[in-house]
Amino acid sequence: MEVLKEKVEEEEEAERAERGEKMMRPMEVRKEETIMTQEMLRDLERKLSEIEVSIPEKPSTFTKDAIDISKLPLSYQSNTPKEEHLLQVADNFSRQYSHLCPDRVPLFLHPVNECEVPKFVSTTIRPTLMPYPELYNWDTCAQFVSDFLSAVPLPDPLKPPSYLYSSTTVLKYQKGNCFDFSTLLCSMLIGARYDAYCVYGYGSQDLCHMDLTREVCPLTVKPKEMVKEEEKAPPKKYAVKPPRDLTSRFEQEQEIKRQEAIKAKEERRLKQEEERLVEQESAKTDPLHGLRVHSWVLVLSGKREVPESFFIDPFTGRSYSTQDDHFLGIESLWNHKNYWVNMQDCWNCCKDLVFDLGDSVRWEYLLLGTDKPLLSLTEEEDDGTNDDDDVENLGKEDEDKSFDMPCSWVEQIEISPEAFETRCPNGKKVIQYKRAKLEKWAPYLNNNGLVCRLTTYEDLECTKTLEIKEWFQNREDMLELKHINKVTGLNIDYFKPGHPQALRVHSYTSMQPEMDRVMEFYETARVDGLIKREETPRTMTEYYQGRPDLLSYRHVNFGPRIKKLALNGAESNPRPVVKITEQFFRNPAKPADEDVAERVFLILDERIQLRYHCREDRITASKREFLWRTEGDSKGNKIIMTPDMCLSFEVEPMEHTKKLLYQPEAMMKLKNEEKLSRHQVWESELEVLEILKLREEEEAAHELTISIYDTKRNEKSKEYREAMERVMHEEHLWQVEAQLDYLAPFLAQLPPGEKLTRWQAVRLKDECLSDFKQRLIDKANLIQARFEKETQELQKQQQWYQENQVTLTPEDEDLYLSYCSQAMFRIRILEQRLNRHKELAPLKYLALEEKLYKDPRLVELLKIFV
Repeated sequence: MEVLKEKVEEEEEAERAERGEKMMRPMEVRKEETIMTQEMLRDLERKLSEIEVSIPEKPSTFTKDAIDISKLPLSYQSNTPKEEHLLQVADNFSRQYSHLCPDRVPLFLHPVNECEVPKFVSTTIRPTLMPYPELYNWDTCAQFVSDFLSAVPLPDPLKPPSYLYSSTTVLKYQKGNCFDFSTLLCSMLIGARYDAYCVYGYGSQDLCHMDLTREVCPLTVKPKEMVKEEEKAPPKKYAVKPPRDLTSRFEQEQEIKRQEAIKAKEERRLKQEEERLVEQESAKTDPLHGLRVHSWVLVLSGKREVPESFFIDPFTGRSYSTQDDHFLGIESLWNHKNYWVNMQDCWNCCKDLVFDLGDSVRWEYLLLGTDKPLLSLTEEEDDGTNDDDDVENLGKEDEDKSFDMPCSWVEQIEISPEAFETRCPNGKKVIQYKRAKLEKWAPYLNNNGLVCRLTTYEDLECTKTLEIKEWFQNREDMLELKHINKVTGLNIDYFKPGHPQALRVHSYTSMQPEMDRVMEFYETARVDGLIKREETPRTMTEYYQGRPDLLSYRHVNFGPRIKKLALNGAESNPRPVVKITEQFFRNPAKPADEDVAERVFLILDERIQLRYHCREDRITASKREFLWRTEGDSKGNKIIMTPDMCLSFEVEPMEHTKKLLYQPEAMMKLKNEEKLSRHQVWESELEVLEILKLREEEEAAHELTISIYDTKRNEKSKEYREAMERVMHEEHLWQVEAQLDYLAPFLAQLPPGEKLTRWQAVRLKDECLSDFKQRLIDKANLIQARFEKETQELQKQQQWYQENQVTLTPEDEDLYLSYCSQAMFRIRILEQRLNRHKELAPLKYLALEEKLYKDPRLVELLKIFV
């Protein structure tokens, strides 16, 4: 029975438990859901708390320990009564704005400065005109701010910073966030008379992070070339018809189709590559798009002849249109006079915004005293506002409510010449672009004068280098730009005027001689008028301009070099000249049939070909060809000319008839000119070798030029300044010595307070003069002793050299000669000092004697002896 009872009880308990479970299941489900929600909230709060803790309130670069507040002016550490009044006005404006626009974020009105003192943002702008002409325009000014400062991200990308330091502190540490950049740039632009404003708004991720990897480097963009249409000469009535075109039209059409197919294939490949890149970029969407806080500068049209308003990103220094997609919205903007809040909808970014700050509907201003006039009212609205009382009341009300902006609390912005020259922090800055990397250095930071380097790549990962461009400054060889093509191996050097060889451009693949190269020159700096020289292993082509002989072109063909022992290389074993072709400009002083247009020297064939200029009324030109023979007469004086030695084609044979006597004279003259041309070719080859040798020395030395006004780097100027300071110091010591009392040592021997007698005055004078005389003699003896010592040491060295001259090494001889040179220099100096001392000693003695006679303590007692 007990067992049955236990079973029944167990069954009853199970039934009750089952019924209770069914009844409590909804409640438990609700409890579980509540627990899960609470856990999610706790997890979210935990993550948010971690985010708040991980982001510091202030950047590590601007800590209290780093900034010495005690050295800052009083305006940084406290507010004036007018500034306190402005903060109250700003708080009242902020409360009204929050009440009327509860869905808008709080305004950026009065962040704290480096001294933890709240300052209104407009008073942080300090308009300043920099003393450097390069900073007078907005583009160079923005580029300077971009290069001079290092970007620091905002503590919270979704909120403006709680601090805004002065521009002087930002310049001192060369770091800041986007608001610091904008404040400094706006101060400089307003000082340069631009209508500039700091903007608080929202930007894209690339803009906020200064990510230019999707942007094309401006230095790689080639300017559009303006194609000038050539003016066609009017057709002549009796002009010769051009020959018929006998090329196949079918082949031309097939070639065009083939080129179009290749072009279409390449376009499809580029399009597919762009679509792939777009897909990759779109896959990396920004979760905070439209919420990232950013600050930039707005420049309105009007002042400084700005035709259209535009934005300036202070991080990069680049200008953007107000319609650009990088700028996603504007909350407010301000300058040094007022503060405006944007009341327009930014659903379409900034494309539909109207930047008429006088429109109080679109822009709500803080202070009534603004330089932006209100929009004119329409006639209907103006009908009821003509009452004089209303105007007077309105004017009184405006006068009561008007409040002008206090002066800026920031000190005068100053940039030292050293900091302006250094530009980048630590003198170097690297910017990564799309398939390009730009490196900048301060002048004189690199020993070779490198200031900028642009490296372009083939792929987006920047692993395959295509070309490198390097810009130089202050080079003694006047090198300005070096262009290196890594694919073809072609190097192009560009020079400024002033190179020793007047070199302008040098294109080469190797610095070895007799290789492919092109040299361009400044023709005005050369006597021979050479413009360009092209060289290959077998040819050399030169272009001239402005020569007296009207030579314009010379082309030389070389043959294979004859193998022989050469001690001096190519100079003693030049390449044999095979052919020389020269062309000349038209000489209007000569008839066209006598003015040579082209002259060809066929040296191996011993022939000379001449082609003359074509007359304006002819279509062909006269030609002559001379065949050189070594045959002479019985005496061997003259060459015997035969008709086959001079072949000619005359356009007008009846006008110019030349006798056979003319031919040998012309042939002898041409032969002499051939020798002269070969000599000039040889000089050109030597000049090429000289230029190559000079370029190797310049690349190895790469010395820099230093201005005479740069006293810190110019050693000669520094030595001259130190010498001048030394002379001034010696003159000062001499003046101090002259003011000393020369009678004091002798007056100290007398009893104090005793009046001088005549006999004592005479004795003092004689003792002072004798002592001075002895000192002059001692100085002369000292100089004489040093002179004799140097002379004896030199004689000893000369005697030693005579005894050991045969066994001396070249190093010992150099040391001996150096010692002799220095010893002779010292001996000459001592001799000059001794002679000068002998000349000045009597004059000094007489001057001292005169001073003693005029001394007020002895003048009355020594009158009888004068």
